[in-house]
Amino acid sequence: MAQALLRLKESPSQTAGPYVHIGLTPSVTGIGGVYPADLGATLINDKTRGERLTITGTVFDGADTPVRDCVVEIWHADADGLYPSPAEWRGVADANFAGWGRCAADAETGRFHFETIKPGKVPFGDGRVQAPHVSFWIVARGINLGLNTRMYFDDEADANSEDPLLRRIEHKDRIATLIAARSGNTHTFDIRLQGARETVFLDI
Repeated sequence: MAQALLRLKESPSQTAGPYVHIGLTPSVTGIGGVYPADLGATLINDKTRGERLTITGTVFDGADTPVRDCVVEIWHADADGLYPSPAEWRGVADANFAGWGRCAADAETGRFHFETIKPGKVPFGDGRVQAPHVSFWIVARGINLGLNTRMYFDDEADANSEDPLLRRIEHKDRIATLIAARSGNTHTFDIRLQGARETVFLDI
């Protein structure tokens, strides 16, 4: 006798395909008239509070070759550590901060680029304070599920040493794969999908 289905089954995963960057960022690839501007292209304006900074980097495959057709998304808190989300219960986030950005890798160099602000500290699930960080999501052809990781700041050494997530990483030499290098107001964060220097990815 057939039994009742009490839960939904997970559907099979599929790769993003070779045209994910075209579908998500049509203006970048020369397809006009879809949106006034690609979604996620702008995080800040001239009224946004906080320290302005640039985040840039390259996604590399296992052969150390730039993945030139990937799409990178970021999201993070505002300068006061508040998220511009209906689920934010601690206060009201900066109305001039989007909190989320999307960028297609440059077709020639494979680099991504975001103009944003430095995020404030946010609480962990148990109330401990997390170091300032930026969450990343990477998708490209051949990746079944989008990859999640984080970027921390190299000028926040004390906060990083107490960060609940970083403290959970067993192999401490891997923490360096999550730390961006600062030069002026530019933070460079390269993401490596495989290899000896593979970036730490998060199962979320």
